[in-house]
Amino acid sequence: MGVEFASGRLAVATVQLISQEALTSDLAVVLQKAGIALLIGVLVGLERERDRADGDELFAGIRTFPLISLLGFLSSLLASATSYWVLAVALAAFFALVITTYAYSAREGHIGMTTEVSALIVFILGALVFLEFYTITIASAVILTLVLTIKAPLHHLVEKIQEEDIYATLKFAVITAIILPVLPDQTFGPFDVLNPRQIWYMVVLIAGVSFLGYILVKIFGSSKGITLTGMLGGLVSSTAVTLSFSQKSKESLDLGRTFGSAIILACTIMYPRVLVMIAVVNRQLLTLIWPSILVLTLTGVGASLWLWRKAARRNTEGVEITNPFELRSAIKFGLIFAVILFVSKASEFYFGDSGVYVTAGLAGLTDVDAITLSMASLAKTTLSESTAVSAILLATVSNTIVKAGIAVFLGSTHLRKYTLPAFTILAIVGIILILWFPLV
Repeated sequence: MGVEFASGRLAVATVQLISQEALTSDLAVVLQKAGIALLIGVLVGLERERDRADGDELFAGIRTFPLISLLGFLSSLLASATSYWVLAVALAAFFALVITTYAYSAREGHIGMTTEVSALIVFILGALVFLEFYTITIASAVILTLVLTIKAPLHHLVEKIQEEDIYATLKFAVITAIILPVLPDQTFGPFDVLNPRQIWYMVVLIAGVSFLGYILVKIFGSSKGITLTGMLGGLVSSTAVTLSFSQKSKESLDLGRTFGSAIILACTIMYPRVLVMIAVVNRQLLTLIWPSILVLTLTGVGASLWLWRKAARRNTEGVEITNPFELRSAIKFGLIFAVILFVSKASEFYFGDSGVYVTAGLAGLTDVDAITLSMASLAKTTLSESTAVSAILLATVSNTIVKAGIAVFLGSTHLRKYTLPAFTILAIVGIILILWFPLV
């Protein structure tokens, strides 16, 4: 009897201990979540407080935003213990408070509602933290703070955007949204290699990468500095930068070294672009080609920095760069990509690897993007990965030689003196990598 009583007390004590440990553990998790919610509020609140002009009244600042996030967290906590209608009611009540505050501010002449909308988002993020949607919550908080922080650059961008930019972007978006879903996702034609949907995907990819550079040029301006313009313009079209600066070098003979540095840097941006495109289309190929691309990139950056250190740092007129979402350019690239894809496959069929190399060399004379995407796509089916890598490297060398020719024949004597050695080094390094790759 005594043994049974002792065993019962021991069991009760054990259950109590386990319950206490579970309660302590649950409390620690809840406090951790609350801390994350508060940090999100602090992050947004800091930005809002920093952005406030002297003397201006804000709906919420460094103290209020953490409380808003905590309110959303506690509402979600209470809802989980009762009913999720509690969270809905809390959100509706807070929304009504925000609307009332905005109405009062609008009567005072403050019609902006960025802070009010941010407060609603922070309330929702606080609720999502309790529900353990950590990734989307933290990412949303960072994006929200970033958007709030880049207010001035965004307004500057809007001032720079022209009406034709909006039309070009809208037309491209409409064509992509309407046509892309209905394009057949299957290959057809001789050699069974042309896929309409894949071709347009490639157009969207290239236009997107180029559009990033176009936006950066619009934000920072194309006359902030020759070197900066070369770097940003290289994201859009390194050929356009080379052509523009080669012509301008004849107008400013003392800026030959500076223009040379910018041209080499713009052409060097081509290599990271190649990596980005391959990463999207064929990850396996990326693991093989990235060391070679890294060597070329470091070589180009080193040559550009060597020229830049001794160059006269001046501003100049901007490079003429068009919106890459222009339909005519997009369709033209799609056709070039399709032709190169077909010719590459046909060359491989009739002439083997040598036919692919000839096609890559000729394609690189005009464009590297199309041949890169073609090789990355074919490497997933019939083309060997080593051949694809060598072909892409050959295209970059071919394109480098073309740009060297533009700088030499269209640029000033000073520009030729600085760019020709750099382009020669890049071409030699590229050729060495092509010969070395099959041996590794």
